[in-house]
Amino acid sequence: MSEARKAVCLLSGGLDSSTCLAYASKQGYDCYALSFDYGQRHRIELEAAAKIAASLGAKKHLIVRIDPRLFEGSALTTGPEVPKSRSGDEIGKEIPVTYVPARNTVFLAHGLAWAEVLGAGDIFLGVNAIDYSGYPDCRQEFINAFEQMANLAIKASVEGRLRIRIHTPLITMSKAEIVKLGALLGLEFRLTHSCYDPDASGRPCGRCDSCLLRRKGFREAGIQDPLEYLA
Repeated sequence: MSEARKAVCLLSGGLDSSTCLAYASKQGYDCYALSFDYGQRHRIELEAAAKIAASLGAKKHLIVRIDPRLFEGSALTTGPEVPKSRSGDEIGKEIPVTYVPARNTVFLAHGLAWAEVLGAGDIFLGVNAIDYSGYPDCRQEFINAFEQMANLAIKASVEGRLRIRIHTPLITMSKAEIVKLGALLGLEFRLTHSCYDPDASGRPCGRCDSCLLRRKGFREAGIQDPLEYLA
């Protein structure tokens, strides 16, 4: 019996990245989950990521600490307040203050390093370019460019021993389609966390962009969201 392929899966603990990890696992990969502590406003998502990694049988789960000074100024770190109660048109109109500078570039660079160490040619990322908040590093153009760069950057690729492929299975899905896929894969939605601004006990606000997109997705999918929202 052939050895399972290894894959590095970036995992925030949110709906999209958790569904992506479940998808990679279902495809037969040995999954190595990678999360980041980068000074985000709360640690609830890291706790969620640990629970998701365990529930989906990740071979290993690393939480990498990144100096938060690199990401100062975002509403998700030390910047302005998280915007609330925005319409769908407002959410998709421009890059919001919740944008974190070069976040996916930095995260993928760490994933690339771990992939070379593991001898893993596959990296999974749960980015989405349909129901999303306008982040430039969630677009297919960015993913294609990073994959090309990755294969020029590491010794294993230059020597022909490893070909890096970045998988974004959710990138053209609506949030409702992602919810349906998560349900089909048996993802425990109650373990996931999407809110940008939860209360001290971790309850989602229900009004930030991420909560609004998540709730819309569950509603359109006809599936009950198990999370209890503050509003």
